[in-house]
Order: sequence, then C-alpha cells, then structure tokens
Amino acid sequence: MINKFYDKVKSFIKENKWFCIIIILIFVLFKVELPYVIEAPGGIISIDDRIIIDEENDSKGSFGMAYVSMIKGNIPFLLWGLVDDNWDIVKKENVTYEDETLADMNRREKYYLEEAIDNATIVAYGKAGLDIKILDEILRVVYLAEEADTDVKLYDEILSVNGVEVNTIDEVRNIVNNLEDDVNIVNITVLRDNAKVDCYAKLYETTDGKKIGIMTITSYDIETTPTIKIESKQNESGPSGGLITALALYNKLVEDDITHGLNIVGTGTISRDGTVGEIGGVKYKLLGAADEDVDVFICPQANYEEAMNIKESNNLDINIIGVDTFDEAIEKLGELK
Repeated sequence: MINKFYDKVKSFIKENKWFCIIIILIFVLFKVELPYVIEAPGGIISIDDRIIIDEENDSKGSFGMAYVSMIKGNIPFLLWGLVDDNWDIVKKENVTYEDETLADMNRREKYYLEEAIDNATIVAYGKAGLDIKILDEILRVVYLAEEADTDVKLYDEILSVNGVEVNTIDEVRNIVNNLEDDVNIVNITVLRDNAKVDCYAKLYETTDGKKIGIMTITSYDIETTPTIKIESKQNESGPSGGLITALALYNKLVEDDITHGLNIVGTGTISRDGTVGEIGGVKYKLLGAADEDVDVFICPQANYEEAMNIKESNNLDINIIGVDTFDEAIEKLGELK
C-alpha cells in the first residue's frame, strides 16, 4: 500500500514538475529571511477599548494609537520595498542596539510599554486630581553596552548602588558622577530570580562623563481610585503610545469630553512629569492614520515638522498637532471645539 502511494506521488511530481518547482521556490522565497526588516505604514489601535475603568465618562469622539508595521525581510517583500516609496528597507542591526538580538529587543520594548502605561496612568490621574498611590518603583536593566564591564545581567532589578537605594536611572547617574576621581568601580545590589545578588560595574570615561554601560527603565506598582486596567496584546510593545494612552485615560476620568466629538490618533512617549518625547516612524504612523477616518493626528513637537512635510507631500486631509507636554495637548485639543 505504501508503495502504491509512493508511486502515485512520484507520478504526480513527474507530470507536474514545473508546478512543484514553482511551489517550492515560492515557499523558499517567503521562508528565507535576509538580515533586513521593512518599515511600512501601519494602522490604528483603539485605546478607548483597552481601558477598563469603573463608572467611566462617555465620549462622542475617540482616541487611537498609530503604529508602524514591521515586516520580515524575505525576498518578495524586499523586492516590493524597492518599488514602494512608503516601504523602507532597514538593516536589522539598525533597529537593535549593538550586540542585541531581536528577541532581546522585543523583550526590552515590552518593558518600555509597561513603563509607558505606568507613566500615562500617573500623569492622567494627577491631572484629573484623583487618588493614586505609588506603592513600589522597579528599576530594571534592559540593555548592557558593549563597553560595560559588569556582572549585572539583563532584566535584573537594581536595588542599590554603593549601598544607596535607587529607583531611577537619574539617581544612579548622580551617584556615579559624584564619585571621587580615583574610584573606578561601583557596587550594585540587584534582585535576580527573587534573590538579592551583589554585583559590580567598572566605570569608563565618555564625552558625556563617567558611565557604567547600563540602561534601565522604571516601572511602578500603582494603586488608583477608581481602579483601572489597561490591556495590551502580546505583539504590542514600545513606549510611543504613552501620550495617547494618557489622553484616553484622562478623558474617561473627567466630565468634560476632550475629544469634542473628533476621532483623534496620536503617538509620543510620556514621562512621569508629563513631558512628551520624540518617537521614530512618524511617517508610517501618519500615513497609516490617514487611511482611516481620522480628524486629528497628535504627535511630539520634535516630530511636527516631519509630519507636516509628509502631510504636504502626500496631500493628506488631516489636522496635525505638535506638543511638548501633556498639559499642552489638553490645551490644544480644547482649541478644536
């Protein structure tokens, strides 16, 4: 019976040789990845649908987060990227830090997303004048520079530096920059696998001063009234949704509808003090938003000029707002009444 099946398969392949070859070639072309990725216009994620909160206020408009589509660098997509002006081919090494794998980058970006949600929550509740308590601050290592000479590991939680408790990277920098000139090593206590571990990091000089080659993010254990939950999907990451998350959350917490009935899409990082930071990929985010029914695109002021150039060169019918702070975003949205 097996022989008969084998003979049938063999006969089919002989009779359809070129068809089989083409199928195999297509499979190979799509399966084989080259050391490139493609950045292309993305779409919109409805932030309103991700925020779960008790007794939220109604809104006639909406808030959405614009994103970049990241496409694997296989041959067919790379060929298309050569002819489509809105698809850009980028070396993988240009989207990761030096000596960082894509897996490490993706994990780092997930931590950045957590930080963005925490910062957005702190800013929105603070602006709304509602109760929020920061129960704990977690300073986590997300990148180690090539120059770093340390036994600290990725994703360690830093507890103290030279015996001083730290919660932010600025506190670490302050300790490092105030060391005596003859000191060339710092002692770092970290939490790793639920156990405290004593580590070291050697200092090295750069044009920006002393460094230890450790990059961190700060996330928080937060208690709010009313309680809140902000959901995200497994494939979502990065800090650029911070601003729009803060705006959407604030809109649910206050009586005034700051959308004023408009569909608002945006991008931009947000810090704990409400500062809005520059992002990458504004071209793809704006083009993706323009394909949807969007009235306003809000972005960091640092990206505003680029966004306006893209709007003009592509004849986009969308109102673009650039902001430096969360308060400025509220103010400028208020001018759209």
